Amino acid sequence: MSNAVKVYSFPLSGHSHRIELFASLAGINHEIIKVDLAVGEHKQQPFLKLNPLGKVPVIEDGDVVLSDSNAILVYLARKYASNWLPTDPVEEAEVQRILSLAANEIANGPAAARLANVFGADVDTDRAKGIAAVVFEYFETHLNDREWLVGSKPTIADIAVYTYTAHAPEGDISLKDYPKIQALLARIEALPGFVPMPKTPVGLAA
Repeated sequence: MSNAVKVYSFPLSGHSHRIELFASLAGINHEIIKVDLAVGEHKQQPFLKLNPLGKVPVIEDGDVVLSDSNAILVYLARKYASNWLPTDPVEEAEVQRILSLAANEIANGPAAARLANVFGADVDTDRAKGIAAVVFEYFETHLNDREWLVGSKPTIADIAVYTYTAHAPEGDISLKDYPKIQALLARIEALPGFVPMPKTPVGLAA
């Protein structure tokens, strides 16, 4: 797999899963390299040479080294799977807007609540659940007249939102009041090449 995109990942990281999922769905030749967060491998060399911020995921694609899951999604789509990133200015802007929601409201809402519940992180869970409620209500309304978050087919916007939304129940955030979100998740899971992120037992030490 010498020509494969190297994906430095951790199995229970939703940000990492975004990249693994997209690479699989888009048929991008890739190799998963596990970074053991439990022993602090991400805070040591040689990983810090790849990402001085000490976070997964990171990709190596030839001479290109790139971190940040949303930036990686844009790069991989533009280089290897252009059908996942619209070129229409309005739709491309819509994708970027959803990526911003993924980096902010999704990260500070369901992802943060999951961190507290599963890994014991010091998080204001009431605040996280409040943020999750707002963003999930937004997506539920947004999906009233559409199957995908942007345009008429799946894009990296759907991938960026998928993992932490699907695993929101691990942060004690129910999806029962969001049938349209549940339908979106099911559509993503039905795509050829879908790979799930493992469910995490509550109370697992990071």
